[in-house]
Formats: sequence, structure tokens, C-alpha cells
Amino acid sequence: IETNQEAETRSHFQTAMAMSILKLRNSPALRSAASSARIGVLSRAFSKLSEGTDITSAAPGVSLQKARSWDEGVSSKFSTTPLSDIFKGKKVVIFGLPGAYTGVCSQQHVPSYKSHMDKFKAKGIDSIICVSVNDPYTINGWAEKIGAKDAIEFYGDFDGKFHKSLGLDKDLSAALLGPRSERWSAYVEDGKVKAVNVEEAPSDFKVTGAEVILGQI
Repeated sequence: IETNQEAETRSHFQTAMAMSILKLRNSPALRSAASSARIGVLSRAFSKLSEGTDITSAAPGVSLQKARSWDEGVSSKFSTTPLSDIFKGKKVVIFGLPGAYTGVCSQQHVPSYKSHMDKFKAKGIDSIICVSVNDPYTINGWAEKIGAKDAIEFYGDFDGKFHKSLGLDKDLSAALLGPRSERWSAYVEDGKVKAVNVEEAPSDFKVTGAEVILGQI
């Protein structure tokens, strides 16, 4: 049976422990460590695509597949395009999207760039690139359907290696799309990323449109 003195001692001990924990939780050092940990998680998620990153080094050995018909693919012996050919010595705006023929991609994302081509040219942009986790034949048919192929260069990332290398891959199985990508955009100068934007969800269209990236060039 606990005596009054033992109960009082236990109560003092519990109070002291509670005060110590409260002080620790409110300490600047712990708050700083917690903040760093949160930042670290976000940094690791997109660490390979941030301002100053060399996009070709972040995706070593990766190539993309320029949009084409099946016959064009056969005649070119299914050639691919190294990232250095796309970015080296050029000012490029690139945007990635979850998939050809999908809603936001067709109705908002691509049209926003198509309608601002003159503004990009005025800023000295050499090319506007759209890349999607699709085969180059599907993305070619889609680009022709939405009438954007003459203004924008379309590339397929058929196996998702490009987006995986940049930490921008996304599982969209819930939408019956399987492994795809985030919705994102970037301004790249001579291979170096100058600005990058990633939507909170692939269904969003808040920070990856043409208007935003124009303001970052």
C-alpha cells in the first residue's frame, strides 16, 4: 500500500518529468531539428530537380522518344533523343504531365503553352517541351488531335526512367493510369535548372501553367 509520503514523492516526480518534456518540446534546438527534418523529407522527394541542378547529370544515360507515327518509328529504327541534344546550349521550357488524352492535360496544361508561344519567343526561348509517361506513338496522336504539335515539341518517357531519375514519378493506379508522373514545369538554360514548379497533386493546375513559368524567366 502506497503511503502518503510515497504518493507525494511520485507526484513531484511526475510533475518534474512533465515540465522537463514541455521545456524540451519548446526548445529552439528541438524546433530547429524538427523543421530540418521536415525540410529534409521534401528535399529528398525532389532533390534531383531543384534550382541549379544539371538535368542531364540528374538523369544519366536517359533518353526520350520524340513523338512520331509507327511508320516513322520503324524508319528511324526506333531512335531516341539524348537529353544533351534537347538541353545543351539552349533555353528550354519543359513541362511534364500525367498522360496523353487526360482531362487537365488536354484542356488546360498544353493549351496554356500553345497560346503563349509568342511571349516565350520574345524571351528568347528556343523550344517548349512537353514530356509524358507514354509511348511516342500515343503522344504523337494526342499532340495532333489537340493541334499542338507545330508549336510544342512532344516527347515520350515510355518506361518512366526520366521521371524516376528526377524524383517526379507518381503511382496513379487509382485513376487506372499506373506508374506516371507528377504535373510539373521547369525553365532550363544550357542544361541547368533555373526554376521548377510541381503541383501538390497531378490533378491540380495552379503553378505549372505557361503564365507562371513566363514570370520566372
